[in-house]
Amino acid sequence: MARLSGKVAIITGGGTGIGRACALLFAREGASVAILGRRKEPLERVAAEITAMGGQGVAIECDVTDRGAVEAALDAVEKRFGRTDIVVNNAGAVVVADAEDTSDADWERVLRVNMTGTFFVSRAALPALRRAGGGSIVNVSSALAIVARKQRAAYCAAKSGVNGLTRAMALDHAHEKIRVNSICPALVETEMGLASLAKTPDPEAERKKRNAEIPLGRMGKPEDVAQAALYLASEESAWITGVVFPVDGGLTAN
Repeated sequence: MARLSGKVAIITGGGTGIGRACALLFAREGASVAILGRRKEPLERVAAEITAMGGQGVAIECDVTDRGAVEAALDAVEKRFGRTDIVVNNAGAVVVADAEDTSDADWERVLRVNMTGTFFVSRAALPALRRAGGGSIVNVSSALAIVARKQRAAYCAAKSGVNGLTRAMALDHAHEKIRVNSICPALVETEMGLASLAKTPDPEAERKKRNAEIPLGRMGKPEDVAQAALYLASEESAWITGVVFPVDGGLTAN
């Protein structure tokens, strides 16, 4: 039997990168998948890919920083599929700057997308997860919530907040069989990850440098993170909650 047979999953930032990889993998494992994000076209492409493989996928435009939009989107998912079992909070934003060079607007944006968006979606999902008899929330955090990096002040702060929220919610909702865990990837070959390389004076040299920092010798692929998310979403991890799980090629072991 497929590992997520009969389950319904909500994935934010689901149109590209890690979110897309999670959506496709979850659908292959039997889940009905709601793909949420701000850009309609990528969401619809992923939904079409899921349909083409014989699965059920729906694209829902939603800005995770808008509480009303989040609540409406999650209500729509439950009306469409009848339940919600899994939430993957993957929507993210980054600014490359130290604290002094981070504008007020960039600070607010990075914290609001990464941390407040995760809070809005997780909080709004709780009633549906209770009605389903429990479920799994998987937050996509970052290795930079465990070890810092220069020029990532706002991002490190925001992702550290995600890990704190993960642990707190895990304790608050364990008695309801709602598990909450976070994944902490190092640099992954996504639009956002590759864009950060592109902004450097020599992107190819930067790529080689970043690969060399990782003990396993390469950047991550979206599928690497999706496999970890699948494990935390499935019943295979039924006794795991409150975990901060590095998926980083060994970066944080240094």
